[in-house]
Amino acid sequence: MRLWSDAWPNGEAIPERFAAGRLLPDGSVGFSEDVSPPLAWRDLPEGTRSLALVCHDFDVPSVADDVNQPDREVPAALDRVDFFHWLLIDLPPSLQGLAEGEFSRGFVARGKPGPATAHGARQGLNDYTGWFAGDAAHAGRYFGYDGPFPPFNDSLVHHYVFTLYALSVPRLPLDDPFDGRQLREALAGVVLDAATHSGTYTLNRRLRDAAR
Repeated sequence: MRLWSDAWPNGEAIPERFAAGRLLPDGSVGFSEDVSPPLAWRDLPEGTRSLALVCHDFDVPSVADDVNQPDREVPAALDRVDFFHWLLIDLPPSLQGLAEGEFSRGFVARGKPGPATAHGARQGLNDYTGWFAGDAAHAGRYFGYDGPFPPFNDSLVHHYVFTLYALSVPRLPLDDPFDGRQLREALAGVVLDAATHSGTYTLNRRLRDAAR
């Protein structure tokens, strides 16, 4: 089983258009194009009855005290946690990929609608739901894809992993709306195979300059 994207090589930098955040010319940060990336797959195992797709960042600071503070960086040694950017389930096994922009073409304040989406699938709540919970202008339920927007002062480059699961069931027994933790629990015992495609992203100018 194989998963890939023609938009960037596996493990390399994710193009800005697929991110939710970007660096602005004046040195600040703002929202980016937030386009959902193209993905393709093949060689599903025999007996696959549905597919699930998860995108998560495993480099998110566990404590937000230093996040986006211009006078310091988030320490690399700080414990890191998962942040879910996309939860997509009940995709038909006849599907061979997702087109660029099929699920997102811009960041939507208060979140995109869900859970129902294309191909008869369902989308869960990504973790911007919690991140913006206390923000009067952005609080809402964030279904579907919203891409990278790491802290601009993080000393780590963030890693984003897209994982496609081939499942032995036609529909996961999840009540809507569901989150990443609930999806992971529901996958137990029904995964026939899985494949990943990953990328990196940073808004830290020091790290960007060093990579040039």
